[in-house]
Amino acid sequence: MASDSQRPTEELTRSLAEITELRRFEGPPKEFWPKLLATLAGLNGASKGALLVRENAPDSPWRLLSEWPAQVGSSRITQTFTASLETLALAAFAQGEIIQGLDDSSPKGSGHFAMAFRLAVQGDHACIAALLLSEVTENNVRESLLRSKLVADVPRSYQDNQATRQARNDVTSFASALDLMVAVNDEKRFVAAALALCNGIATRFQCDRVSLGWYEAGYLRLKAISRTEKFNRQMAAAQALETAMDEAFDQDEEILWPVPKDSVLITRDHEAFSQSQSVAHLLSLPIRTDAKPVAVLTCERQATPFTALELQQLRLCCDQASRRLADLRHHDRWFGARWAANFKEQAATWVGPKNTWARVLAIAVVLAIAALFLIRLEFRAEGTFTLRSDEGAFLTAPFDGFIDQVHVRPGDAVLKGARLVTLTTRDLELEESSAAADLNRYQREAEKARAGKSLAEMRIAESLGEQAKARLELVRYRLNQAAIKAPFNGMVVEGDLRERLSSPVKQGDALMRVARTDLLYVEAEVSERDIHEILGRERGEIAFVSQPRLKFPVKILTIEPAAFPRGEGNVFLVRCAFINPVENWWRPGMSGLCKLTVERRSLFWILTHRTVDFLRLKLWW
Repeated sequence: MASDSQRPTEELTRSLAEITELRRFEGPPKEFWPKLLATLAGLNGASKGALLVRENAPDSPWRLLSEWPAQVGSSRITQTFTASLETLALAAFAQGEIIQGLDDSSPKGSGHFAMAFRLAVQGDHACIAALLLSEVTENNVRESLLRSKLVADVPRSYQDNQATRQARNDVTSFASALDLMVAVNDEKRFVAAALALCNGIATRFQCDRVSLGWYEAGYLRLKAISRTEKFNRQMAAAQALETAMDEAFDQDEEILWPVPKDSVLITRDHEAFSQSQSVAHLLSLPIRTDAKPVAVLTCERQATPFTALELQQLRLCCDQASRRLADLRHHDRWFGARWAANFKEQAATWVGPKNTWARVLAIAVVLAIAALFLIRLEFRAEGTFTLRSDEGAFLTAPFDGFIDQVHVRPGDAVLKGARLVTLTTRDLELEESSAAADLNRYQREAEKARAGKSLAEMRIAESLGEQAKARLELVRYRLNQAAIKAPFNGMVVEGDLRERLSSPVKQGDALMRVARTDLLYVEAEVSERDIHEILGRERGEIAFVSQPRLKFPVKILTIEPAAFPRGEGNVFLVRCAFINPVENWWRPGMSGLCKLTVERRSLFWILTHRTVDFLRLKLWW
C-alpha cells in the first residue's frame, strides 16, 4: 500500500469532512461507533479496525464494540491482528497509545503494524481504537497515530452533545406535561377533561392508547379512551381493561408490564390483558385524591417500554390532574339534574322546604290555566302558496323546420326583442332565391309580350309574376320569423332546448315560455275549514321554502268562489299582492308557507279549536 504522503488529497479531505460531521452527529450510539471506526480507518488508510470497551474496574473484560472489516492481502496478518486485540487494548489503556509490528520487517522497511490508542469518553468506561496498517513504515505509523490522537476527543464531543440534547428533551418533556395540565384545567366538564388528559398523554408519550377508569360503587368504570369519543363498556376488551385497572387500584401502586426484575406486585390481570389484546407494554398509575386512590390511568404502547423518566413524568401529570378531575366528577351532572336541584333550592325559599315540588306544581297549574284564558295571541290561518306571474307567453314554432341555435336556457333573464331560438333558414334562403328568379323571369316575359303586342301572353306573364312575388314575400316573412324573440322583458321559465339542436319542429309547437318578473303575485291555497276566518281580512305574511327566515307582507286581493279538491281536502285559491317591491331573486313557481292574519284569540281557543270542531262533527246527531 502507498504511504500517507502518496495518498490522494481528496481522500484525506473526505476523512476530515467525516470527522467534522461526527462531531455534530445526532444519531444513536449504535450508528455512531461504526461510523467513527470507519472514519478512523479511512483517515489512516487502515486495512482493518476494531473498537474495544470495558469498565474501569481492574478485572473487567474487554468486549468488542465495533469492527470495521476490509479486504486485506494476507489472512495471516488479519488473524494475528485479531488475536492481539486484547493485548493491544491493555497496553493502550496503560500507556495511552502503542505501536506494534506484526512481522519481522526492519524498522526502516515497509511492513504490517498495529496501533492502538485511547479515545476520550464519558463515564466509568474505557474505549480503545485499534487499527491495522499494512505496507507502511514505522514513521508512517507514528504520523498516523499522531493524526488519530487529534481526533480522539470526537466520542466525548458526541457524548456531550447527546447529554445536552437529553437535558433539552427532559426540559421539553416537563414543559409538555405542564401544557397538558393547562389543557385539562381549561375543560369545564368531567368527560371532556378526562378525554383531554388521555389524548394529551397519548400524544406526548407516543402511546397507542390511554384509558381512564374512575371508582364507582366498588368498581373501576371506564370513563375515557384516547382518540375515542364513544365506546361500549360491555365489550370483552373494555371489561379486561377494567379488571387490570382494579388490580392497580387495589394495590395502590404503579404496575409496569413486562414486570421489572425487582418487582413484588401482583400483575396477573395485566399479563392476561397483554396476552389477550397483544399489547407489548402496559403501565397503570393510580390517581389519588387526599392520599386515597380514586381512579387509574392505563397506558398502552407497542414500540418501546416505558422508561423511569416517563414514569416520573406520568406520575406528575396524574398528581396534578387528580384534584381537577375529582372536582369535576363531583359537580358535573346532567343539566336537568343540576337545574332541578338549583330550582328546588330557590323554590324552597319561596314556598317552604316541605312538599316543595307539590306546591310548585300546584302554582304552575294555576298559572298555566290563567295563561290559557287570559293571554290573547294573534291567530292566523295557514296555507301553502305558489308564486305566479301575471303575464306570460308561450313561444311557438312559426313554421316547420329545424332548431339551429338556442341562445337562452330556463332561468335566464331576457329583454324585449332579444333572440331566444333560431331556426334553420337554409331551405328558406334557397326558396327565396328560386322565387326571386321566377319573379324576374315572369317580368321579362311580360315585357317581351308587351313589345310584341301580345296582350294575352302579357296578362298571363304578369299574373305569374304576381304569384312569384307573393311567394317571395311569404318566404321573406318566414325568414324574418326564423329568429324567435322575447315579446317583453322577463325570464325564461320553461323550455330547455339545448339537447334538441338540429331536431325538427312543427308549426305551432310550443318551444319556450317567458314570464314577466315585475308582475308577480301570490296564489295561496287555504283549507276550507279556515276560509271563513279570512273573509273580510286584508293582511298576511309569506315565507319561502328557500328562505324561511325572511317574512314578506302581503295583502289579500280576491278569493276564488269555488273550492278545488286536494289530497288533504278541499282548498280555496286566495290571490294576494305584495306590499313591498318585488325582490330580484324571486322566480315564478317558487313556493312556501303563508299565514293570513285573522284577529287576536285566547291561547286556549288557538290550541283547542281544531279538536273542538272535530268532536262537534263526530258527536253531532
